[in-house]
This record gives sequence, structure tokens and C-alpha cells, in this order.
Amino acid sequence: MRVMAVGAHPDDIEILCAGTLAKYTARGDYVVNVVFTNGDMGHKVIGPEELARIRTEEARQAAEAIGADFKMLGEPDEWLFHDRRTRTMMIDTIREFDPDVIITHSPEDYHPDHRCCGDIVFAASFLATVPHIETEHEGTEHVATLIYMDTLGGTNFVPEEYVDITDTLEKKIEAVLKHQSQVKWLKEHDNIDIAQFVRSLASTRGLQCSVPFAEGFRTAKLWPRLKPQRLLP
Repeated sequence: MRVMAVGAHPDDIEILCAGTLAKYTARGDYVVNVVFTNGDMGHKVIGPEELARIRTEEARQAAEAIGADFKMLGEPDEWLFHDRRTRTMMIDTIREFDPDVIITHSPEDYHPDHRCCGDIVFAASFLATVPHIETEHEGTEHVATLIYMDTLGGTNFVPEEYVDITDTLEKKIEAVLKHQSQVKWLKEHDNIDIAQFVRSLASTRGLQCSVPFAEGFRTAKLWPRLKPQRLLP
């Protein structure tokens, strides 16, 4: 199976669904992490240009840690908008990788970039099949199933499906900690110990489905995206 995870910022995928992605790669599925913005606003000291370089490399290393490929789209942090240009960019990216499943942000998430990212992916995943929309890559033959990952802290998100990540939790933490520029930022800006934050949510989702650690998801229940089989690992 071919799986694409799309995050608004360089650490979102690792925080919210890296345990599941690690399960996909462990069983031999192809996974690519696509990051929409370069994260250049996420530090109190390091300037935007240097931070964008650092965070892109951190995201690349995080993807490698779980066996995934990586693509940075490079939009500016905090200024992601859904317009013709960004929609076309995502249409072409979906066509490039032709995924069976796309995992991205839910409409309920807290950050405007997260919400916008999910909205762009929702539109582009359908429009990637429309042949007269011209991009570098040719149109796909099918509409990928769209799966929404958890929100930060699980707020306002009720999972409908769970993935047991007990055996990949440490791999997820390893990937999260590749984002060293954000460990300090999240502590100072949000008062978060990110490793503990990730463990706590995974434990909560695990309690809900009777395993030690889990990640929660919802599938977009819309024609023609649904499939008769479970697509999460």
C-alpha cells in the first residue's frame, strides 16, 4: 500500500501519527511524509531563514527514523492559505506519489495552518483525478481514502478507529525528538515536555481501546473515498 501523511509543520506528523506510519513501513508499505510549511516562525532566538533550514533537516531525519520518504513544500509558517496556487501544489504532490491513503489534520485542530492544510488536502485529493487540471504530473486514477489524525492533546477529537502503537511508541518518540529545535520552543511557548505530551496522549488513546498505547483516527466518510476494507495497520 502507498501512504502519504501531510502535516502543516515539520513536527506535526511525528507528534500525531508517527507510531502508525512506523507500523506501515515495518510491514513493507511505502510511506511519504509531506510537510506544507517550513516552520520558520517556531523559535524565539533562531531567525526564520536559518530555522527553516534546520527544521527541514529535522523533518527529513524524523521521516528516515520511521522508514519514510520526505518532501518539503516550503510555504511560510503561520501564513498557509487555501488558494489556487496551494491547491495546485497539493494536487501535483498527490499525483507525484499516487497514494492509496492520505493521513492529514482534522477540521477540529487548534492551529489555522493545521485546519487549512487539511482543507487543501481534502480538495486536492479529489481534484488530483481530474485530467484537465494541468500540473507537472499526470492525474491519478483513483481518489485516495482520506484519514484524519488526532488533534494536539486530543481536544475536540473523538476517534472512530485506533491503531495499537505499543510496539512502535519508542520509534515514534525517537522521531519526535529529531525535532530538537522544537523541544525548547514547545517548552517555552506552550509549557510542553513534548516527549511526555506524546506518551500521555498515546496512553489515553490506548486506554480507550484496551491496549497500552494507541493513536486515534477518523476516516472521511464520503463517496468515492471509502473502501470496504480497513486501511489502517
